[in-house]
Amino acid sequence: MADNTESTDHESSTTTHSEWGAGHPRLRVSSPSQNFVFDLDSDDVNIGSAEKNELRLEGAAPLHATIHHDENDEYILTLLEDGLMNANPEMTATDDDRSEILRQGARFTAGEWTLVFAREEFADHGRPFGGREGGEFSEQPAQPTRPRYTDSDDEDKPPYEVQKG
Repeated sequence: MADNTESTDHESSTTTHSEWGAGHPRLRVSSPSQNFVFDLDSDDVNIGSAEKNELRLEGAAPLHATIHHDENDEYILTLLEDGLMNANPEMTATDDDRSEILRQGARFTAGEWTLVFAREEFADHGRPFGGREGGEFSEQPAQPTRPRYTDSDDEDKPPYEVQKG
């Protein structure tokens, strides 16, 4: 069995915690007529058909969704209009909580567009090495505590809020 001790080298570590924003976070975006990659290099990304959006998708609602890079180095999707999310495909625009943490392979839709989140596994904060060895009930060491990505001065700032507009 492999040694599961903590290491500073991400290839031999059991952690998926890495530097802030590491792992080339991005969206693979496709429609019936287009395919492209959109890098998530901003902490807040508005997605929709409005010209002011960072990711503009013709045919989507003016502000269809947002992605926020939070203080824990997670990318949080909030779907503001109708669309599917792989974490809860039955969700509708009238549901109270239409947010999810994006993990490698997370999929959502905006109109005719399909968007898939990608981030290198060493930085995805999910389960180490893509899951548990031997199934859900096998033993696997817990990850070390997540690094603190913010300064103590940031604690006084209000939490991020998504506003429809």
